[in-house]
Amino acid sequence: MSEMPPHEPSDGRQSRSPTYRRRAGTEPLTARSDLVLRAVLSTAALVVFALATAGFAWWATSSSGDSSPSSTVLGVLAAVCGVLLLVAVLDLVVIRRRRSGQRS
Repeated sequence: MSEMPPHEPSDGRQSRSPTYRRRAGTEPLTARSDLVLRAVLSTAALVVFALATAGFAWWATSSSGDSSPSSTVLGVLAAVCGVLLLVAVLDLVVIRRRRSGQRS
C-alpha cells in the first residue's frame, strides 16, 4: 500500500479545501487573489456597464425602424451589457463574502 502525501485526506476522497488539492504548478501554498483590486475593477465595471446598458436601451427605444444600427442590434448590446453588469455585481457579492470570511 502506498503512502498518501500529507496534503491529501487519508481515506482517498477529494476535498474542496485548498490544503487538500494537488498543486499543479509553482504557485505558493498561500496564494490568494487581491480582493481590493478585484473590488475596484468590479466597481468600475459595474458603473460602466450600468451606463452602457441604460444608454443602449435608451438608444434602442428612441431609434427609428430604418436607422443604423437597428433597434434589435442596440437591444442585444443592452442585454449583453446587462449580463456583464450582473457578473460584476455577483463578483462584488463574492468579494464581500470572502472578506467577511477572512475577518472571522
